[in-house]
Amino acid sequence: MFSAALIALAEDVLSAARVKGLRIATAESCTGGLIVGLLTEIPGSSDVVERGFVTYSNEAKADLLGIPLSLIQENGAVSEVVARAMAEGAVQHSLAQIAVAVTGIAGPGGGTTAKPVGLVHMAVSRDGGQTVHEEHRFGDIGRTEVRLATVEAALRLVQKMMATNP
Repeated sequence: MFSAALIALAEDVLSAARVKGLRIATAESCTGGLIVGLLTEIPGSSDVVERGFVTYSNEAKADLLGIPLSLIQENGAVSEVVARAMAEGAVQHSLAQIAVAVTGIAGPGGGTTAKPVGLVHMAVSRDGGQTVHEEHRFGDIGRTEVRLATVEAALRLVQKMMATNP
């Protein structure tokens, strides 16, 4: 289902989390659970993967992650502030010490000039409050390609956070 390169990346993330004693949660919108799906593709991942939130709708983001609907309405679901709130909410509403969140426009429709197809905001949050964010503009490369590129970039952001934050 996933490429060998993505599986190797997921194995590296799980190994690093295991060494640090961290459990991971995901909060996914545009990927619809692909990140947690990739992580759980690896045998033995249950000692690291705590849970995955698929929060495709704005209501799910509010109900499951505690994000105020007013924050989403003011900034749009595809925004830095919502990605950060999703990651922080995933840590707060789980038993994980680190969470990754993604929200974006996978296409083929839904894009605007300000928020084009391929725009993805992602964030990783650690318990204790540190959250990092990245914005990616993958372009209109196809829905599947945007989603898979998001999975890869999100796991790389998790790696970066774990490497810089013991």
